[in-house]
Amino acid sequence: MSWDFSDFLDTVSSAVELLCNGTSNFKKDESLSKRKKSKYVIEKVSVAFILISAVMLFFIFKDPLPTESYVQTLIVGSLIGLAISFIFFFIVYTLEKYYFKSVFQWLFFSCSAILFFVSVVLCVYFESGIFI
Repeated sequence: MSWDFSDFLDTVSSAVELLCNGTSNFKKDESLSKRKKSKYVIEKVSVAFILISAVMLFFIFKDPLPTESYVQTLIVGSLIGLAISFIFFFIVYTLEKYYFKSVFQWLFFSCSAILFFVSVVLCVYFESGIFI
């Protein structure tokens, strides 16, 4: 009786496949239903960020900016918003929620969050009247 290594590997892989398929069918069905509930959550959050920031930027730029060096003010406000968004990304990453299925989701969420925080900073600066 000859012993063949490829037959042994085939038998082991068949046994492992049988064990994996037999015990995890319930978990697969449960994970699919959980995944269907949370489908397109990232895109919905990104669209909400963009819509809110568009409204804020409309209120900021509907009238001329009151400061004499508005370019410098816009650059500083954008840098502060960028720093706040990086802190937000770090917090989301430490909570283990910063993972994406595609590069498009990652870019869409990141750009919309950055735009949101920049518009929040500019809205607070120009509309509050505290700093002017």
